[in-house]
This record gives sequence, C-alpha cells and structure tokens, in this order.
Amino acid sequence: MIAAADFNITRVERSKLNDLTLQNIPFGKYFTDHMLEVDYEDGEWKNVEIKPYQPLLLSPSVAALHYGQAIFEGIKAYKNQQGEAYIFRPFDNFKRFNISAERMAMPQIPEEIFMEGMHQLVDLDKNWIPQQEDHSLYIRPFMFSSDEVIGVRPSDKYKFMIILSPTGPYYNAPMRIYVEEKYVRAVPGGVGYAKAAGNYGAAMYATAQAKKKGYDQVLWTDAYEHKYVQECGTMNVFFIIGNTAITPDLEAGTILDGVTRNSTIVLLKELGLKVEERPLSIDDIVDAYKAGILYEVFGTGTAATISMIKELRYKDFTMHFDVDKWKTAPEVKTRLSAIREGRIPDKYDWMYKV
Repeated sequence: MIAAADFNITRVERSKLNDLTLQNIPFGKYFTDHMLEVDYEDGEWKNVEIKPYQPLLLSPSVAALHYGQAIFEGIKAYKNQQGEAYIFRPFDNFKRFNISAERMAMPQIPEEIFMEGMHQLVDLDKNWIPQQEDHSLYIRPFMFSSDEVIGVRPSDKYKFMIILSPTGPYYNAPMRIYVEEKYVRAVPGGVGYAKAAGNYGAAMYATAQAKKKGYDQVLWTDAYEHKYVQECGTMNVFFIIGNTAITPDLEAGTILDGVTRNSTIVLLKELGLKVEERPLSIDDIVDAYKAGILYEVFGTGTAATISMIKELRYKDFTMHFDVDKWKTAPEVKTRLSAIREGRIPDKYDWMYKV
C-alpha cells in the first residue's frame, strides 16, 4: 500500500500564475504548475510523483497510441466564500474510473493514489482555483497503456496521471442540437458506460457534420432503431414534460452514469418534480412539444454543469424553446453552484475539503 509519505514532490521554482489572469479563462487551454504521475509495472503501482507540469517522453510504439487503452475522468474544485478549496464528489469519480478500467482490461487504481494524489496536487496548486461565477479548477485524472510493443492484448505497463486546468464556462450560451439518426455513440454490450477516450474520438465526425449545419452538438439515439434518445454530445440529457423530469436510464450500458446527472436528479426531487429514468423516444418528445407540455430540455455534465437547449431539430421538424422563461434548469444550476461555492449548506456531503 502506498501512503502519502511515499509521494515524491518536486515544486516549481516560479509559478506560471504570475504571468496569467484567471478572469474569463477558456475551458481546457491552460494548465497549472504541477502534475501527478504514477507507473504500473510488474503488477504493482510505483514511482508516485508530483512534479512540474511537463511533456511526456514516449516511444512511438507505446500501446495506447495503437490500440486505444485509455480512460479518464473529469472533476472540479471550487473555493468557498472563505477561500477554502473543495472538490465536488471525487469519490464518485474514483469509483467510476475503476469501472472504466475494468471494462478496458486495465488495472484498478488504489484509492490512496487516486484520492490522496488528487488531494495533494490540488492543495499544491489551489491558488489556481478561480473564484468568479461559473469558473472552477478542472481536474483530469487519466490512465493509458504504456507497453512499448505492437500487439493486440492488454498491456503489462500503464501510466496514471492527474493534470489541472483553471477554466471558465464550457458552453457560454444555450445550445442548438441536431438529433443524430445515422451515426451512433454506443451499443448494448459496448463501452458506452465507460469513460474511454475512444468514445469521444468516435463521436467527433458526427458532431462536426452537425456543426456544418449550424448546430452545437448532436442528440444521440439508439443503434437499433434510432428512436430512443441517449446522450447529448458529451452530456446526459433531461426533458421536463409536464411536472415530470425524464432522463434516459442506464440499463443498456450505453450511457455514462454522470455525477452531475445524479446530483441533478437529487435536486429535481428537492424541487418537487417527479423524476423518471426510463427509455424515451424522440417521437414522444415531439408529441410532447406539439402538445405544449415539453417545457425544458437541458444537458448535464462535469464540464458543462447545466446547459440549456434552445433548439432541437429532428428530421425537418425544429423545436424552439424560450430559455429566458425557464424555471427548473436555472434553479438546479443555481443550487448546484451555491453548494459548490459554499453559499448554502452542503446537506448531501458532496464537497470534499482539500
């Protein structure tokens, strides 16, 4: 077992923060002074280091580049009103990381490396956490196969890392969404429920085609009938129909079990809405819109938090929404932000103190 005392920490001589402002910072463009790096060799994790952020030296034959054994997570840290650093629900991400690792035939990461490594790294770079509205410190744990060999098999060596990025809003405005009917994100029995890097690479072409048509993202549908909605781009999706919030269920293993999704379900129930996790067809969505009872559509995710959808196009039919009149999604976003920033009590114990 690796203890905190086993972490080898090398600090930078001068912080890059001296040359950077955290005002209105774009998502994922800048990275903090330090990173965590750990190796898996001979059946065990070793060489736990926190060191200055720097390029990696990799062989052209490193297995992850050829066979895609790579997974990641997305987590956020915030500062409360007293300037104390907190991480939002990191244990949930830790559990999901190992679910992804199992599906991708990769070794489990011990809790003491994932959690203590994150804790120490964020504590070291906590001055990078912005305190403006809709800003945070994005935490990216990831693991990839590092065997230097060509061969289709699980690797014997892996590298686990965590990097940090101060960030502003992922989506600055309500989105226009195109319902995808040709390409698919995931199939039953596949890796849709895992946070595998390849899931995102495979989604890029369909997303690019939607953007050529003037849309921000796609709403994925099932692989068999292209009838049942799944995820919206890189987010889980919710539909407020009448007094019920409906989100696609996780039973088929095609949808990521989102931490923000789960938090949203809790807060929707707190607001008095009925929440249903079940299959939902695009035809039922269109019918609800035509009947005037489809009130709100929004995405949820770590990067995006709560993202309003102002337009949804299915075939030649376009659904428009006046997001300025919405009540539910803005209230969920407000409550989530207030909990994360320590402005209201954290009665669900979601915040992990650094």
